[in-house]
Amino acid sequence: MAEELVGNALVGQSGGPTAVINASVAGVIAEALNNSEIEEIYGTLNGVLGILQEDFIDLASESQQAIRALKHTPGAALGTCRYKLKKQADFERVLEVFKAHNIRYFFYIGGNDSQDTADKISKLAAEQGYDLRVIGIPKTIDNDLPVTDHCPGYGSVIKYISTTVREIACDNDAMGQHDLVQIVEVMGRNAGWIAAGAALAKRKDHPHDAPHIILLPEVAFSQEKFIADVQRVLKREKSCMIVVGEGLIDADGNYVSAAEATDAFGHAQLGGAADFLQSLVEQNIPGIKARTVKLGMAQRAAAHAGSKTDADEAYLAGQAAVKAAIAGESDVMITLLRGDHDHYTVETGLAPLSDIANGVKKLPREWINEDGVSMNHQFLRYAQPLIQGETAVPYDNGLPLFAKLEKVRVEKQLPGYDL
Repeated sequence: MAEELVGNALVGQSGGPTAVINASVAGVIAEALNNSEIEEIYGTLNGVLGILQEDFIDLASESQQAIRALKHTPGAALGTCRYKLKKQADFERVLEVFKAHNIRYFFYIGGNDSQDTADKISKLAAEQGYDLRVIGIPKTIDNDLPVTDHCPGYGSVIKYISTTVREIACDNDAMGQHDLVQIVEVMGRNAGWIAAGAALAKRKDHPHDAPHIILLPEVAFSQEKFIADVQRVLKREKSCMIVVGEGLIDADGNYVSAAEATDAFGHAQLGGAADFLQSLVEQNIPGIKARTVKLGMAQRAAAHAGSKTDADEAYLAGQAAVKAAIAGESDVMITLLRGDHDHYTVETGLAPLSDIANGVKKLPREWINEDGVSMNHQFLRYAQPLIQGETAVPYDNGLPLFAKLEKVRVEKQLPGYDL
């Protein structure tokens, strides 16, 4: 048995939201309320920014109705950020705030960079002898965190994209006369998990269904092969649908489209792969109508097409984080482990935060067919279970109802802090 640690808990969200990131918050709250060691459960507004600014809310004061509604609400209900703790003073400030509010349990929901932040906070607390248990909770539609089988958020994004591809395919079939190319651009900076997920739109035993071409960062892009692939599809089909990940790279490892601007973590601002491909098609294949669809933020906010499996697992990860912390674990992230059964099962595990921080899990090359533009049965067997079930979203007057937190502020104890 772990030594009992009595104090307050803090949960935060970081990075790009997903359709189920709030379900993890709901899981944390529900489990925290069941443990007497946790006296108060706070939320930090806008991730580490809220910690630096001592901007906390009292989650125990929220209604049970609002907490339940988090399970089907997209976006980040606590607010999020892409702020990087840059200097030692930032980390010192985090611990100062934790001490002022007797924060003994810290749960951080986020991706690669967020788990790196959590790892550094945990290690500084240990150095200073401050008893703090830090647990990371996985989140990313990119599905590129190491160690975990998959990430909460991924199942919902590929369910939405596959649904959208099927819908657009119906429109294309009506309009195309072997002269229409439709290019759908999806997210995915360094790995092709999201674009690959579009393969689920194909019906079993219908290999010619859309999408006809899937372009992934794992496969170097060749203009000549691309044009030949499009022409081959148009000879056979009334239209050609292409799904492209925003992180598509050429043979030299350069993004085919990237802005000069970078975010706080030094990542290139992507977007424009679809426009690049549209120009290529129009310049190289006369008489073709090339159209683009850029799903943008819609793909990670589409709770109306969310996966029940995904939402349930996000909630489970939140619960597991609290259970692990109460059991004495720290400086670890919750992982999802797939059972070795014919039917899909999942359980949670733990991995050191340092094993997660800043790592990237690529789509296995053996899951991509030899043509480089389609997925094989190994990927389909992996992805299919993750999109099962529909999230129950309540509607009012024809539109979905989402959670709105009251956000009762916790009284500040310290002077302000200059970022």
